[in-house]
Amino acid sequence: MSEQLSSKAQPVFKIWCFILGLALLITGLFYIVGGGKLVSLGGSWYFLIAGILITCSAFFVFKKKAAGVALFALVFAGTLIWSWFDAGWDFWALFSRLMFPAGLFAALMFTLPSIRRYQSQNGAAAPAYAIAGMTVIGMLIGFYQMFQPHPTVAASGQELPLIPVDPAKQQVSWEHYGGDAEGTRFAALDQINRNNVKGLKEVWRFQTGDLTTGSGNGAEDQVTPLQVGDKVFVCTPHNNIFALDTDTGKQLWKAEVNSKADAWERCRGVAYFDATQPLVQPTLAGSTPVTAVANNTVCPRRVYTNTPDGRLIAVSADTGERCKDFGINGTVNLLEGLGDGTAAPRFEVTSAPTIAGTTIVIGSRIADNVAADMPGGVIRAYDVITGELRWAFDPRNSNPNYVLKPGEIYKRSSANSWAAMSYDPQMNTVFLPMGSSSVDVWGGNRQPVDHKYNTSVLALDATTGKEKWVYQTVHNDLWDFDLPMQPSLVDFPMKDGSTKPAVVIGTKSGQFFVLDRVTGKPLTKVIEQPVKPADIPNEQYSATQPRSVEMPQIGNQTLTESDMWGATPFDQLMCRINFKSMRYEGLFTAPGTDVSLSFPGSLGGMNWGSIAFDPTHRYMFVNDMRLGLWIQLIKQTPEDLKIQANGGEKVNTGMGAVPMKGTPYKVNKNRFMSVLGIPCQKPPFGTMTAIDLTTRQVAWQVPLGTVQDTGPMGIKMGLKAPIGMPTIGGPMATQGGLVFFAATQDYYLRAFNSSNGQELWKSRLPVGSQGTPISYVSPKTGKQYVVISAGGARQSPDHGDYVIAYALE
Repeated sequence: MSEQLSSKAQPVFKIWCFILGLALLITGLFYIVGGGKLVSLGGSWYFLIAGILITCSAFFVFKKKAAGVALFALVFAGTLIWSWFDAGWDFWALFSRLMFPAGLFAALMFTLPSIRRYQSQNGAAAPAYAIAGMTVIGMLIGFYQMFQPHPTVAASGQELPLIPVDPAKQQVSWEHYGGDAEGTRFAALDQINRNNVKGLKEVWRFQTGDLTTGSGNGAEDQVTPLQVGDKVFVCTPHNNIFALDTDTGKQLWKAEVNSKADAWERCRGVAYFDATQPLVQPTLAGSTPVTAVANNTVCPRRVYTNTPDGRLIAVSADTGERCKDFGINGTVNLLEGLGDGTAAPRFEVTSAPTIAGTTIVIGSRIADNVAADMPGGVIRAYDVITGELRWAFDPRNSNPNYVLKPGEIYKRSSANSWAAMSYDPQMNTVFLPMGSSSVDVWGGNRQPVDHKYNTSVLALDATTGKEKWVYQTVHNDLWDFDLPMQPSLVDFPMKDGSTKPAVVIGTKSGQFFVLDRVTGKPLTKVIEQPVKPADIPNEQYSATQPRSVEMPQIGNQTLTESDMWGATPFDQLMCRINFKSMRYEGLFTAPGTDVSLSFPGSLGGMNWGSIAFDPTHRYMFVNDMRLGLWIQLIKQTPEDLKIQANGGEKVNTGMGAVPMKGTPYKVNKNRFMSVLGIPCQKPPFGTMTAIDLTTRQVAWQVPLGTVQDTGPMGIKMGLKAPIGMPTIGGPMATQGGLVFFAATQDYYLRAFNSSNGQELWKSRLPVGSQGTPISYVSPKTGKQYVVISAGGARQSPDHGDYVIAYALE
């Protein structure tokens, strides 16, 4: 028996069919145009075929014919099959492919009975509504799954046991940037543990009054505090130093520095030295002794900061007053011997100073891709009491320990060390993560010494500055893969059951290198991987690159078209087209005159947040980000030199082609993002990974952060969907079986179960954080605290100046 659509319903029905047909038509035409382009680039045929069928479906829906629904049902069935073959069971990949067409399919199935009645046919409402209802249920399940974490590597096995802290090894203070001089970011404290962390509450909050910008190019709060005795020491983006009471957060003193730089103002940490404590002399045979210093100074306990505008400053840890016997009235001029062009942000010092015995070691950040002639990356060491220069290591000098004569300057444009360093007191050796010589993406002017020191781990005698060994992680680095983090000094488990003193470092390329601390030789297998050159004349291409194959690779897989992603199929299609339009040969795709893709890009991979270690279970924890970078070198003309990059964090990125003075090329590059500002490859875009050092395998890996406080085109989505976002900052591990982390795009401090990555606790911060948490036990109350600095997440519109402490009630 046929049914007829009522006359009253027909106008609404016709309008709805027009809207639905228009949606189908726009989708179909977009698919046809984009899909045709993709096919021409050798990509998938799905979008073109689907586009043709969807356009035909739109024609029939405009005509109010059931054939339109049947055609789209065919498309949807094909989409289900194609999605599974293209993406497997990966949730976020399937979400991108299926959610939008599922919505269209459900709308068409709900409309089908009305179409049939309009055509004087049996409405067949029951089966149509049933199919539509099941589709909606599937979408609701997908929506629910958006808010569940989808581990990239699920934990397996039993939970690691909680082992009480050995009283002889219990942490006394968080005296160094990395917790200890070795940079392990491990709190040997267990008052707060995985069983009671849910009871953690905020107990004090302090505001410094020094606001950030969150722009990536301006003032940024990235500090890891220190704690010694009853004081917590923090620095602000303009290097003002505060001492706070460990139990109350009350300000004890403030040292005003007010550093000024045109861009890139930040202080990642301060250093501490106590001249009243006995010196620790090395125990390794053949090591140079630590030089004794006077302890009769009026400033025996000191806090040091190095500033973006080129100063090294010492203040009393007791009062905050300048230590007058250090340099000139408490200040050493770091611009001496550097020559021209030292104004920030060309030359800056942003990472915390390193105390190595009685020597304070300072590196520097040299701006990327600005000019071939830049200040040198010389590493210098000063007496902790007098500020007198003890040694300098000049990486472009044939004698790197050469002492300058009056009027001389250090070699220009040499490799620098901008990230945090570490120190082994038993060897009296400082370990440095090295960057590359200027400029970063073109090496036609590089010298033999550059090919030795660029992008390497460098071990120097802390007393003399003499080289002990150097190990290179990238040959002729053209990717800005400079080593971005503090080398961590750990006892590494060998396969025979023994341990060896090792240096472990992560890289922007998503690799880990494990080196013998004494010799610098790899303790895990590293191969030389053949790589292809690009087309830049006179470039000093390396035929191979080091690949650390016995340690896990994090977020540096070779992408395929199927890895492209989008919040909708539309931006996914555009990402596929962009991907297929670029030259891409995997991890070490060299930049050339065409557009090429580097993944992970120059932000990493891993960055300055560094690694946290649990020596009890021999686990290490590291966060990463996955932000590809497209790049093109373009022959520059004299007119191009009128444009000048400012050398900030966003140098050349998204600015169009910017000249590199003194080279044949200008560079054009930007993050590999969709039109919505979302990374083009599938999620996660950032993870927390636990690696079992005994097995050398990933123990677990979970997405890190949600889109609650960020989203497409900078719009806050308000969704607590744990998609995994890029992170700046680092983790802290504790004896209580916890990993704390705050430097996500959303505004939370979190605690994860170190056994399996399960989120056990989180606290909402007033703004985002780019800092690394610390933990300590108050010497006055015996209470364990967790402290974090929160000044605003990268690129966030919300800024602050907070230092916040948590403890159990």
